[in-house]
Amino acid sequence: MQIIARPLTALAFAPFGDVLDATRSDFRLINAGMCRRHHDLARLDFGDGRAGLSIFHAEPRSFPYALDLIERHPEGSQAFVPMIDAPFLVIVAASPQDVPLAFVTNGAQGINLHRGTWHGVLTPLASPGLFAVIDRVGPGPNLQEHRYPVPWMITAG
Repeated sequence: MQIIARPLTALAFAPFGDVLDATRSDFRLINAGMCRRHHDLARLDFGDGRAGLSIFHAEPRSFPYALDLIERHPEGSQAFVPMIDAPFLVIVAASPQDVPLAFVTNGAQGINLHRGTWHGVLTPLASPGLFAVIDRVGPGPNLQEHRYPVPWMITAG
């Protein structure tokens, strides 16, 4: 049970969420032409809750990576915006029964996971693993987890 991580692209990731980056050519100049605004990059969805902004500080991981846990948030989307210029591993799956997909960001990308998307835990590949996280804050449970009986081994592509 092995998965090879590939570079993160908007097209490959589209069924699971949005890639957040500032490399697209469709931007607006603001602040007297001194700033490029890459506008409305993610479909944020908080259901009956509200947007919450948190800081996550995760321990770095390395390849090969043993994936034994995936989770999803059925009540809202979840965005991860790295606060350092370093790649991180993104793991998604259509369901716990499907083969997961693994992507590596280019160090300047963030992601927004659509509501209900199964995904691996936050997996920075460098220290410090600092991320701004925008997700739902509200009533009721918003976390479901699935543990694989045998871990998937993820290697660098």
